[in-house]
Amino acid sequence: MTEPPVLEVTGISKRFAGHVAVTGLSLSVPRGSVYGLLGPNGAGKTTSIRMIMNITMPDEGTIRLFGDEKGGRHHSARIGYLPEERGLYPRMKVRDVLTFLAVSKGVDRATARTKAETWLSRLGLEAWRERRINELSKGMSQKVQFIACMLHEPELLILDEPFSGLDPINAQVLKDTIVQLSRGGTTIIFSTHQMEVAEKICDHVCIIARGRKVLDGLLVDVKRQHGGTHVAVAFEDGADGAVAMRSIAEFVETADDSGVSAELRLRSGVDPQQVLERLMQQRIRLRRFERIEPSLHRIFLDKAGPEAAEPERREAVNA
Repeated sequence: MTEPPVLEVTGISKRFAGHVAVTGLSLSVPRGSVYGLLGPNGAGKTTSIRMIMNITMPDEGTIRLFGDEKGGRHHSARIGYLPEERGLYPRMKVRDVLTFLAVSKGVDRATARTKAETWLSRLGLEAWRERRINELSKGMSQKVQFIACMLHEPELLILDEPFSGLDPINAQVLKDTIVQLSRGGTTIIFSTHQMEVAEKICDHVCIIARGRKVLDGLLVDVKRQHGGTHVAVAFEDGADGAVAMRSIAEFVETADDSGVSAELRLRSGVDPQQVLERLMQQRIRLRRFERIEPSLHRIFLDKAGPEAAEPERREAVNA
């Protein structure tokens, strides 16, 4: 018998003072998956998460968590939630605030302190356990808040823009932790506008733009179904890249071009060998030329349109 999804969202919509934040969103999150709710700033990701958590109610549609419609507040002991707006008690000591928050989720005090120590050590914060929250850097505070939503060992972990403000080292620590938790059976939903991050750790993705879903499914299926021939090219320098892109324009349908590298979607019927031969004729020096799957970023641009990748007007209540 197939296990029911941890979360089922059916046709939810939300409006704020005439602004439509989310329209007819439906999605299903399988148990044990890493599910990316993706889109640009202002797309409706946070509003959707707030409706899932019962912080705000949908104007229409239904939300089922763990098989019923009682909502996120009812199931709070089974859910770990990292909101977009970070917030910890600034004058409390790190270990004390973690213990307090774990106890509020039903963990006994001794166990809470032990788990706090374990997680602080795991995320490199053991030397800061007796420091006050307001003495921590932004990245440290973010890791502490991440620990806080994990200490009661939730079945479902919901992370709203968890990588925002983290330096590359701490972002990698968090990515590795998410992968380890998923392998241990935790279902993880996280929102982000960073497609390259989602591509590395998600098995399911749902992309929304302007409050509407434009794509949903297993990442491997999304890439397989996107179609087209895609090529990654890296040039020795930006000048080579500029000449190269002009010389092969007739073969290229769309391109993400940074000057020194590009992801190309070739026109129908074009063989990558034709592109390579043209570059060789132009004596373009290459560091890479490879047929690839389309990137999640490229898929998003193709499905939602380039203008959807630009930050739009923030939704009401910072949605």
